[in-house]
Amino acid sequence: MKQIREYLECMTSVSDKDWHIFSSKLIKHVIPKKTVILKTGQIENYLSFMETGIVRYYIPKDDNDLTFAFTFDNSFVSAYDSFLTRVPSTYQIQTLAETTLWSLTHQSLQEIYAETEIGNTIGRLAGEDIFLKKSKRELSLLNDTAEQRYLNLFTGQPHLIRQIPLKYIASYIGITPQGLSRIRRRIT
Repeated sequence: MKQIREYLECMTSVSDKDWHIFSSKLIKHVIPKKTVILKTGQIENYLSFMETGIVRYYIPKDDNDLTFAFTFDNSFVSAYDSFLTRVPSTYQIQTLAETTLWSLTHQSLQEIYAETEIGNTIGRLAGEDIFLKKSKRELSLLNDTAEQRYLNLFTGQPHLIRQIPLKYIASYIGITPQGLSRIRRRIT
């Protein structure tokens, strides 16, 4: 929980009173590796801060899942579109390592907005974090080569990326596992 306050205080001042209200609504979840935490067709009920772990966002397919995002330590995790709209998710979220999440329910977040001075700031910061990562990903798909997308992912979280199966990385950068093997041979 300490990491959340440090994360927030890097961007805004948090009074002890607001922190007490905010932290009292957090629910800690320790989730085993390879657990689907949100299935297609479910409504996202949580906006979570990942203390430790790795999750992937993907669209399940019969032959190969389509992985479109990864989230690592000290980041927000949510099927945010479903969380905001209260509409069932069209994708799934799965842990790739044991993951510790500090979660707020949709209702708790609404209460934080109403009861604290920094509630709206916290909501905005979480939304901005998720939006910026999504925007960066979209621009990378449009502008970068598969090799550059792999290097960006690898240099961003080198100690964690080794825990992600290569088939998920290949899907994420938009190539086959064989294409990823060729890129990895070229780089080393």
